[in-house]
Amino acid sequence: MDGNENKNVKEEVDQEEVTVTLTLDDGSQLECVVLTIFDAGEREYIALLPMDGQEAEEGEVYLYRYSEDANGNPNLENIEDDEEYDIVADAFDELLDEQEYDELVGEEDL
Repeated sequence: MDGNENKNVKEEVDQEEVTVTLTLDDGSQLECVVLTIFDAGEREYIALLPMDGQEAEEGEVYLYRYSEDANGNPNLENIEDDEEYDIVADAFDELLDEQEYDELVGEEDL
């Protein structure tokens, strides 16, 4: 992550797919699909995948700290610390591995 994103987030539901529009420091916007919200350490984090046609590398996933204010509005914060980012990235990778395993086991049971 390059830290160009700020905390301005617009969330909308689009055919059961939750999207988030990030407003970047240069004023441009990047629409992303919410992959998941997950725990790592004592905090919650969110994984975002830029939608097709957006300027991002293939398969690039953005990870942010996630919280909600008293009204339930989402708040995203950049992960500034490399050590924290490594912990979050590892937790996200483990989550993906578990989901793939569950899908494989589920297919074998059919």
